[in-house]
Amino acid sequence: MGNIDRRAFLATAGASVSLTVAGCTGTDDGAGERTTLNVGQALSPVHFDPIEQFSNPDAIVGNRIYSSVYTYTEGYDVEPELATAAPEIERDNTRYTIELRDDAQFHNGDPVTAEDVEYSITAPVEEGTPLASLFSPIETTELIDENTIQVDLENPFAMFEEVLTHHVVPKDVREADPEAFGTSDPIGSGPFQFVDWEEGNFVELERWDDYWGDELPALERVRFEPIDESTTRITEIETGAKDVIETVPPQLWSTVDEMDDTTIYDSPSVGYFYVAFNCNEGPTADARVREAIDYTFSMDQAVERYIEPAGERQHSPIPTDLAEEWDMPVDEWAEIPHEPDLDRAQELFDEADVPDDWTATILVPPDDNREEIGLTIANGLQEAGYDANVERLEWGSLLDRAYTGNADDYNIYVLGWIRYADPDDFMYNLFHEEAEEVNQGVYYRDPDVQEQIAQARETVDVDQRRELYIDAITTLLEERVHLPSYNYYNVYAAKNYVQEFETHPIGPVNPRLLTSYNNVTLD
Repeated sequence: MGNIDRRAFLATAGASVSLTVAGCTGTDDGAGERTTLNVGQALSPVHFDPIEQFSNPDAIVGNRIYSSVYTYTEGYDVEPELATAAPEIERDNTRYTIELRDDAQFHNGDPVTAEDVEYSITAPVEEGTPLASLFSPIETTELIDENTIQVDLENPFAMFEEVLTHHVVPKDVREADPEAFGTSDPIGSGPFQFVDWEEGNFVELERWDDYWGDELPALERVRFEPIDESTTRITEIETGAKDVIETVPPQLWSTVDEMDDTTIYDSPSVGYFYVAFNCNEGPTADARVREAIDYTFSMDQAVERYIEPAGERQHSPIPTDLAEEWDMPVDEWAEIPHEPDLDRAQELFDEADVPDDWTATILVPPDDNREEIGLTIANGLQEAGYDANVERLEWGSLLDRAYTGNADDYNIYVLGWIRYADPDDFMYNLFHEEAEEVNQGVYYRDPDVQEQIAQARETVDVDQRRELYIDAITTLLEERVHLPSYNYYNVYAAKNYVQEFETHPIGPVNPRLLTSYNNVTLD
């Protein structure tokens, strides 16, 4: 984030953001000490290969297995993990030289080498995975020696050091059997190693006693179980069957809050949930139709009804706390959405010659709250005289359809984005044409906006980046390419016997079971 004070941002974002670490009802040793942690996830992971993009359920497990060149501190700064120090940056911010620790090993005993780092940051582009846009600025890599790598970029890339928090994988192991690596035999260099996985039922990890870090985890085992039904998750934490659960739904917030032996951990997260339009084909390719849809319902009321107190209204693609830290005009952007006005909506539909028999297709993931947002839009369209189908799809089916640009597949989709604390991560992946079909399906190709996003990525001047982003975001909001919706707080509920329970604003890095500042134990 250049000259932005990340520690100041952390103070405004909440010094801790919820973490999926947890206590335990599990294994005791002879002295009665509890050393197994049971975590109730909201959704099941589907793979453990970080070269492919992790969804949040994947990351909750995978981030315990793998290490990174750099990792996050308590805030948004990064510190060495596999690296010995900060990178040496030369050649006008386009050359990074990184030295690795010589004692780090993977779970199979192989050393972590510069070649493994090189593979981990180049494979996403070579294989065309959803992470390719993060690593596409890399021009060349050079292995100086077994523990030193030089990375040259085509242009300055302001958030490249944060990108180096990406996990490092053992090249030889993954190349030998990529499918097994992502499912039955993931091998990393983190403090926990993979034991077993039954998709939809559980994942089990155990402490890696040969961990090369400064401290071993206090926990001996961690068991993650997906519980997609919210009321069941709440029952599990209430009865003590789970020590921690991921997410507390708004409608059950007071139930958990009133439990004497359980604490809710919540604070703003680096996330963004939104309604996106197909700007490539069909009626929603016309900005008048997108504006008409904005007139058919109240996003404020939908967020108040379905999201609060587990989250808050958001008015731009940049998380509110991050946007405010960057001194962006958040209050002005909040004035752009319209109040409901069905007469004005119908005028715009008529101007755009939308046929009376049009039926909008709205895609939503397997998430009750985003489904409610989709249903709210459908109800508004029906009040304006148009039919709408809300299709709730499993993740694989949803992503196969939502990014095609084909009006037969979708007109609208409701999704979210959570990853790095830099505007580029949201703007490039959600709006730039290079991310089409991979991370977004809006196909909005206004040349000025495309150029502004690209320029902002390639400069390290914070003031220049700010102005470029403000211009691009204002256009995107006025054109209703997205209707920003809300941002969840990072919310977990944990039993009070969980000690050193820490949370982090960047949701995918949670749960942090062992860091430079915490080591979770069970009292």
